Amino acid sequence: MTTKQFLSLEWKQFRRSSFFEKGLAIKILMFLGALYFASLAILAGAGIFFLFKKAVPNQDPFILINNYLIYWVLGDLALRYFMQQLPVMNIKPMLLLPVKRQSVIQFLLLKTSFSFFNILPLLFFIPLVIVLMVQGYNPVMVLLWFAGILSISFSINFLNFILNKNTAVFVVVIALLASFIGLKYFGVFDISPYTGVFFLSFYNLGFTVLVPLALVLFLFKANYRLLRSNFYVDGAVQAKKEKFKNYNLEFLNRFGTLATFLKNDVKMITRNARPKQVLLISFFFLFYGLFFFTQDIYKEMPVVIAFAGVFVTGGFLMTFGQLVPSWDSEYYKLMMSQNVSYRQYLESKWLLMAIGCAVSFILSTPYIYFGWEIYVMIAAGASFNIGLNSFITLYGGALNRVPIELNQKAKAFSNTQGFNPTQLLISLPKILGPMIIFYIPYKLINFNAGIIALALSGLLGLVFKSYFLKLIENLYQKNKYKTISAFSEKK
Repeated sequence: MTTKQFLSLEWKQFRRSSFFEKGLAIKILMFLGALYFASLAILAGAGIFFLFKKAVPNQDPFILINNYLIYWVLGDLALRYFMQQLPVMNIKPMLLLPVKRQSVIQFLLLKTSFSFFNILPLLFFIPLVIVLMVQGYNPVMVLLWFAGILSISFSINFLNFILNKNTAVFVVVIALLASFIGLKYFGVFDISPYTGVFFLSFYNLGFTVLVPLALVLFLFKANYRLLRSNFYVDGAVQAKKEKFKNYNLEFLNRFGTLATFLKNDVKMITRNARPKQVLLISFFFLFYGLFFFTQDIYKEMPVVIAFAGVFVTGGFLMTFGQLVPSWDSEYYKLMMSQNVSYRQYLESKWLLMAIGCAVSFILSTPYIYFGWEIYVMIAAGASFNIGLNSFITLYGGALNRVPIELNQKAKAFSNTQGFNPTQLLISLPKILGPMIIFYIPYKLINFNAGIIALALSGLLGLVFKSYFLKLIENLYQKNKYKTISAFSEKK
């Protein structure tokens, strides 16, 4: 079977899907996002040489670029693990047809080679190569250097293919990246000059480019052997048996009638792949403030600090909450056929999000290091998240009727299950709301007035909790049968 035939099958599978319209809309949005990041990569590649030249005029910019490539390697590996969706195919029909295994495996590996995560480095390094040649660097050696860098990029791609299910490796990579950045920031140790010698050797020596070329060839063959060893009918159709430890979560009984729903959600999160991914993403929201609180430029922009403060404690709310009620899509019809109170169902989701915000606020305590003003802003953001943002999120859930496969192992951001374009509109008040609430009193009175207004908005939401839940309940009741019908559809 030729590559053209494989591509034809892929297109037919996408075109004939019951979710074609939604998938097409998502593809268009992803394409626009890809164009944006591609433009940034081209501009960065064309300008980084001159940026280093201006910032450090006493050193060769090319040497500095090579020094920082170690951060690109570790960052790219972590980003791919976290975001890159590895290519998949429905191979069961092919296993029963006269299709060569070699052809299918080669197509899969070829497909992953054309990932956007491989194209993006090209868009960065090709302009950089052109700039280097124009600036008088040896064209032949520059091309050899580019071949080495490109080989490293593809090596990262195939390494991610092998290690994508190994969480321990991801944690090690993140720890190394954070350690190197932290040691350099505090002036303890800088690894970049030592690793820069290796990357620069592609240009200075030339023959060292054989190392990354051999590595990419080795990893390609390793991927081929891995896929080949699992390419059998019995392995494809055999059901995977998993054992779960049963626990009753008695400490949740204090929440009365809501305990049943809370226990169900906790077990769902701890036992399924997709909720675990969301929980991991929400944890990384805690570090969101480091991008803003460490930069002096943002200290003069209190509105941005308010935005960051809301995000620090709103990770679980924004990731888990926006997919309510899709989390229950696999058994939603059964649940709605029981004597289940919609009010209690929604209140349990709200309570779970509120607990998530409270836990995030406790974990954000180290931000006191940046000053009490920052920490008080985070506290005000937590109040807004619990008192208002939670209800906005639940309201948006009533418009979300896309089912989720709980155990689908896909990458965090590339997994579009449960995505609804309407969520983009619902997310606007989540982002702009706290900024406006803070900005008006801040501009009219002072900084403290803005913080107080943001905190009071959350408290006001708690006062009208019953009213908000009633409005949301009515909306869910109105869309009940549309939701059941949508969740019954399968891709």
